[in-house]
Amino acid sequence: MLRALILIAALCIFCRWALGKWPWDYLRPEPTRSQALFRARKLLGVEAGASRDEVIAAHRRLTALVHPDRGGTTAAMQEANAARDLLLAELPGASVEGDGNSAP
Repeated sequence: MLRALILIAALCIFCRWALGKWPWDYLRPEPTRSQALFRARKLLGVEAGASRDEVIAAHRRLTALVHPDRGGTTAAMQEANAARDLLLAELPGASVEGDGNSAP
């Protein structure tokens, strides 16, 4: 019995190492678009009708906290960027390329 538990634990760790996900993460369904939008709004702290400028300002506030150069992690930074991109893509007529972070 103990050998079986050790084997299962080793397989779980190998799966995490090799594939980047825990085995039980594959059992969870992918979030719907509305769930992803809700999580992005919650992460950035903006309301459902937030404008482009509000989303960008919220993203800048969040990245000041989670940027790897300031003690944050790259995963948190990637999540913040993904939330910004998702919310900007939902705005009518908006494009992610013009997010105000690039030089003219």
